Amino acid sequence: MRAWIVPNPQQLGLENLKLVDVAMPYPEDDEIQVKVHAVGLNPVDYKVIDSGVATWQSPHVIGIDVAGEVNRVGKAVTAFKVGDRVFYHGDLRRNGSLAQYTTTLAASVAHLPQALSYEQGAAILCANLTAYQALYRKVNMTNVHSVLIHAGGGAVGLAALQLVKALGLQTIATTSARKRVLVEKIGADTIIDYHQEDVTAAVLEATDGRGVDVSLNTVGGDELAADTARMAYNGQIVAIGDGYPEHVELDERALGLIRSGLGGVYRSNDDYQIHDLAVMAAAVAQLVIDGQLDPMIGDVVPFDQTVVALTALKNGETTGKTVVQIIGE
Repeated sequence: MRAWIVPNPQQLGLENLKLVDVAMPYPEDDEIQVKVHAVGLNPVDYKVIDSGVATWQSPHVIGIDVAGEVNRVGKAVTAFKVGDRVFYHGDLRRNGSLAQYTTTLAASVAHLPQALSYEQGAAILCANLTAYQALYRKVNMTNVHSVLIHAGGGAVGLAALQLVKALGLQTIATTSARKRVLVEKIGADTIIDYHQEDVTAAVLEATDGRGVDVSLNTVGGDELAADTARMAYNGQIVAIGDGYPEHVELDERALGLIRSGLGGVYRSNDDYQIHDLAVMAAAVAQLVIDGQLDPMIGDVVPFDQTVVALTALKNGETTGKTVVQIIGE
């Protein structure tokens, strides 16, 4: 079968990706084999291609988000049968989905509703699950009135903005001028250009000096510390981005700092949490069907254009979600 691979740990980076023939993967007892139709691209894809992962075997097939159909099932699998339409967010440690066929743990897989295309299924995984996990698994939404969404024009930000609007809460989103049109399309109550405006001052103005109840912070680092001046009393900061500052002042306003991490679920080896990936995927799919969530697909590219698409994503040249179409290859 054809697959995009990182050849070995000495040949990392997008410039070294190769489309080659590799052996067909077969499922273990608790796994399924999927005939891949579409793959959603994410920033984490190019990040791990550049850095590698210690547990990778060489060559390593890349890609983590997939929609396709079940082609084989392991002996212990009862929830799926050959021909089922499925989608899932995969484990970065194992061979991935930018291939004609792939395998994964059945526990993390959700049935793809007939109302959604494979491209839609592939588009609503990593970023949407990250936003959904933050809001529906991490934050206590009792007495929450307003939410600050950092990088509102990014994939996680766009998903979070839609989810928060569906809850009927005040939405404040930061964005760059280039991605402002996407945020305006969703309709944030307040849009802040973080290149041109003082974010803290703009947040306080939008909330009549009170501050926000929740901040979904995909930036990390010093921006987490800066958020403390933007929060209402008893506010909750959800750290989705990488890195922590040396000090974050939480006591004065009794703030909560919560770490949300989708990627670590598989490393936990916690069966409940791994299966919750499938539960959340099904919930997100229903929101799309109900018209409360737009996958925001910006481009659908053919399999052989994967490196071009990943390069555009890395260079910040994309708007909306990029999906690679694989079926028919």
